Amino acid sequence: MTDTPDEEPLLSVDGIQSYYGDSHVLEGVDLEVYEGEVVALIGRNGVGKTTTLRSILQLTPPREGSIRYRGEELVGLGTHEVAARGIGWVPEDRRVFSQLSVAENVRAAVPEGGDVDAGMRRAFDRFPDLEDRQAANAGDLSGGQQQMLAVARGLVGDNDVLLVDEPSEGLAPMIVEAVADALSEAAEEATLLLVEQNLPLALDLADRFYVLDHGTVVDSGDADAVSADSDRLRRYLSA
Repeated sequence: MTDTPDEEPLLSVDGIQSYYGDSHVLEGVDLEVYEGEVVALIGRNGVGKTTTLRSILQLTPPREGSIRYRGEELVGLGTHEVAARGIGWVPEDRRVFSQLSVAENVRAAVPEGGDVDAGMRRAFDRFPDLEDRQAANAGDLSGGQQQMLAVARGLVGDNDVLLVDEPSEGLAPMIVEAVADALSEAAEEATLLLVEQNLPLALDLADRFYVLDHGTVVDSGDADAVSADSDRLRRYLSA
C-alpha cells in the first residue's frame, strides 16, 4: 500500500490509557492503520499488545484517549457496535465451534440477512483446504487449519479490518507457513492489524510495524527497512 500525506487513516488510536482493575496496562498508545495495510504490533509478552486489540474492540475500554474508525469515535460504543462497523477479531485461542463442522462454522459467521452461499464460496475460494474438510468437525482440524477457519470466519463476517492475535502461537513451523499463506490471502480482502511474537513472520507479512514496551509505542517504521535480527528490534523482544 502506498499512502499519501493527506490520506486519512482507516483506524487511529490516540493516547489510549487502558487498565485491568488497578493495573495500568496501556500508557498512551498511539498508532495508525491505513486501508489495505498489514500493520504488525510486536513486543514481549505482557507489554500490552493484546490489550490494544481489546481496547479497539471495547472489550477493555480505555479510560482516556481516542479510537477512531473511518473518522467515527469508537470509545463509548459497545463491542457489538464496533463489530457491526466492520471490525473483526481473530483471537489467540481461535474460538472455533469445535463440535460443529467446518461448513457450519463458516455459515454461523455470515451476518444475519447475508448471502450464506456467497459467504461459503468466499471462504472456500480463499482456503481450499477448508473446502476439502468442510464436513469435518472443527475440533478435528489441525492447529493450522483451525487458524485458517478462524480467519475465514472473520472474512465472511464482512469485516474491512481484522484484528489478528498471535496466529502462529503454539503451531509447528510447517503449520506456521500455512498460516502465513492464509493471512496473506486474507490481506487481499481486508486490512490487518496483527499481533505476532514470531518476528520474521510479522515482518514478512507487514507493511509497517509498531513496537510496544511497558504499555507505550517505543518504535515504528516500514517493515522492509528492518530485519528480524536487527538489534533495533531484538532489544525489545528479549526477556
